[in-house]
Amino acid sequence: MIIGIIGAGATGLTAAFDAAKAGHEVTVLEASDEVGGLAGSITVGDTPVERFYHHCFRTDRDMIDLIGELGLGEALTFYRPTTAVYLNGRMYPFGTPTEMLRFPLLSRPDRLRFAMSSALLKAVRNGSRFNDVPALEWMRRRAGHRVTTLIWEPLLRGKFGDRAESVSMAWLWARIHYRTFELGYVEGGFSRVYQALYDNITEHGGKVEVGKAVVSITQPPGDRTVTVHTADGCTFRFDRLIVTTPQPTFAKAAGIPSDDALWRNQYLGATCFVLECNRSVLPYYWLNINDPTFPFLAVVEHTQMVDRAQYGGRHVVYIGNYVARDDWRYTTPPEELLERYIPWLRKLHPDFDDSWIADWHFSKAGFAQPVVTPEYRALIPGHRTVMEGVTLATMSQIYPQDRGQSYAVALARRAVRAAGVA
Repeated sequence: MIIGIIGAGATGLTAAFDAAKAGHEVTVLEASDEVGGLAGSITVGDTPVERFYHHCFRTDRDMIDLIGELGLGEALTFYRPTTAVYLNGRMYPFGTPTEMLRFPLLSRPDRLRFAMSSALLKAVRNGSRFNDVPALEWMRRRAGHRVTTLIWEPLLRGKFGDRAESVSMAWLWARIHYRTFELGYVEGGFSRVYQALYDNITEHGGKVEVGKAVVSITQPPGDRTVTVHTADGCTFRFDRLIVTTPQPTFAKAAGIPSDDALWRNQYLGATCFVLECNRSVLPYYWLNINDPTFPFLAVVEHTQMVDRAQYGGRHVVYIGNYVARDDWRYTTPPEELLERYIPWLRKLHPDFDDSWIADWHFSKAGFAQPVVTPEYRALIPGHRTVMEGVTLATMSQIYPQDRGQSYAVALARRAVRAAGVA
């Protein structure tokens, strides 16, 4: 069959990889000028590094298996990086069970409640019991108000803003249950994985076309083929189409009425700076910002985990945020935004100066973080759409997860089966 796939992120490329191996004629249409989606890369010191920080956990079996399938297994290394939280003007180590249990701002009873509530979430195998339970409500009851106020509430408010109180406990359960203290990273960046997928697709006769923003998906009554029109005036006809974009993007292209459930799930945008610094900014790999006055959510010094020699000796530092698309941190020009962030970086390192920044890069994505409220689950679409032969594979379908390369790979393989092209 002639198979079309919209989106060249992890889901789209994996689906194309599987469909091409099965003998179909495959064309991938990608709106941007690069493959990889949210795992797209820039180059620092001749080595690719992701625009938005990426790693994988020991539990990410689908991604680990795909890396092995592509012959890159030996390039995947697992690390035990350091983690901390910033609160009350200080950084507190928070990367191991021992460090968590010694967190000095909690009393012994609070530490015990924190440990017991976390152990419970690790032990629960099915998070569906938490679907209709607000996360902060559950944490206040189980972990206690002090633990919730210092640890969980700043993280949820930093990520979801005024929607934090309505975020489902199923989402937070998934974040705690599946995460591991070891993080995996591919030497030379995850771009090697996406390049290998690209190479395999083309070796099997498939095509990956970038700069092809889809403007409409149509199917005349009684016609089993699907027509896709792109912004550059091109037209494509497919026997089957797999769409890997966010729900609203598909709904707009397919002309689905605005009162349809596909429009109702909400997404936050993501912004991320990658700073190439000539000095280290943090003594940790990952720093959660639990101070609500800060304008960003996390700072990640990638080269506290991966050797900076790969990046020409530069210290690679991420500043990440999830915000509404009308928020000033999303709409402000990057040069001005970075300037406004500098005083806050000095709070993390008093000697920090903008002269430390040898170069910087800025990326943003409009539909990066679903807002997983208790009613979110009821709005998750199925793979089958109103158009015959059109299969939807969107990240909302990995509930109660919200994103992640491994879940994207698993989603792609489900979608290929659902589309009947495996």
